[in-house]
Amino acid sequence: MMLPPLFDFPYLTVSDAAPAPWLYANWHGPQNMATVQQGGASLLRLLTACGYSKILNDNTRVTTMWSEAAEWAGRDWFPAIEAAGLRHFAWVYPPDVFASLSVDLTVQFASGGVTIATFESLLKAREWLAAQQ
Repeated sequence: MMLPPLFDFPYLTVSDAAPAPWLYANWHGPQNMATVQQGGASLLRLLTACGYSKILNDNTRVTTMWSEAAEWAGRDWFPAIEAAGLRHFAWVYPPDVFASLSVDLTVQFASGGVTIATFESLLKAREWLAAQQ
């Protein structure tokens, strides 16, 4: 069951994945530095306000490469969301091979203690996230 969105932008919809105890971030369409930073800031505010420790980050509808934001996301955003309480981040690859490279690049830049796992399927990502304590 998915509750109404906590916020809904043209490039990102975020919902509470109840009854699962995590945020569901559904990115869609073209992405760039501005959308990644704005969406990331919104996710950070939710984590800080609501105390989630897990995110299911779905990129299956992302249509472009966004590598210009990879270093910022890895080096700045991941430590910030860790400080806000995030512990586990399940990331579903987009179907576009170049957009997938942006995911891999971000993971390479990522610092801090958030456990990041990447998946080809939303089902596998959900299963992994559910198993994390």
